[in-house]
Amino acid sequence: MTSENQDRWEEGQPVPLYVISGGSGISAQNFNLVTLIAARASPEPAMQPEQAAILTMCAYPLSVAEVSAYLSLPFSVVTVLLTQLVDEERVEAIAPVPVAAFPERGLLEAVIHGLRKL
Repeated sequence: MTSENQDRWEEGQPVPLYVISGGSGISAQNFNLVTLIAARASPEPAMQPEQAAILTMCAYPLSVAEVSAYLSLPFSVVTVLLTQLVDEERVEAIAPVPVAAFPERGLLEAVIHGLRKL
């Protein structure tokens, strides 16, 4: 038999992660820590608080690692929340720019040197 205190939920108790993630532990998207997240919609009053917080904080792109840190939630839970938001087209996931896409240092130095000569 359970005691009366175990049946009541108190404000100070942490919410289990499966409640936050909607009972799902599977992320259909392929996120990594440096994937950028940008909001495409505004939060709505009926939204889950964590998802509303993501939409608010991602007015400017943030990495998944930053979102996870700001929400104090594990990466796996954040990716489930983000998958739901991407599926609903409320956020956009932007792949990070690969290192190879940046110009070589020598090329940049040559451009700077040429500009200084002008």
